[in-house]
Amino acid sequence: MLKLLEDKIATPLGPLWIMCDEQYQLRAVEWEEHSDRMVQLLNIHYGPAGYQRLASNNPGGLSEALKNYFDGDLGIITTLPTATAGTAFQREVWAALRAIPCGQVMHYGQLAAQLGRAGAARAVGAANGSNPVSIVVPCHRVIGRNGTMTGYAGGVQRKQWLLQHEGYLLI
Repeated sequence: MLKLLEDKIATPLGPLWIMCDEQYQLRAVEWEEHSDRMVQLLNIHYGPAGYQRLASNNPGGLSEALKNYFDGDLGIITTLPTATAGTAFQREVWAALRAIPCGQVMHYGQLAAQLGRAGAARAVGAANGSNPVSIVVPCHRVIGRNGTMTGYAGGVQRKQWLLQHEGYLLI
């Protein structure tokens, strides 16, 4: 059974859940009011009886690292280890998301083309939307083709805040 160490931190955008395995690899990062979504994704990836949640204080320094991100150390999220389940395609999309530089954005079609799957923008969008490790796997850096702030599980206002925090100038 997978043991997940969990902590909750305060951020300028509200409380954030952090869950990692015993090797301190992030398995889930989600806003508190979306914890139902987090549990749903954990159940999909590991099965309802496949993991055990254990309270922890700053597991592996991950909570402190995420606080530092919100305090302006933007590059720190690129150093944080993740271990996600999901399909091979989802993991491919999530790896590509981590390669989008801080302060930059892509649209779904660009990301699909980058993955060698031109025309798969909707599939990329679906994989993006099922990302269990918010912020660290920066799904917020994907926007609509016309520059609009398309869906973000944490809400469009949070997406805008994160992009501005990272130096992306919104029009």
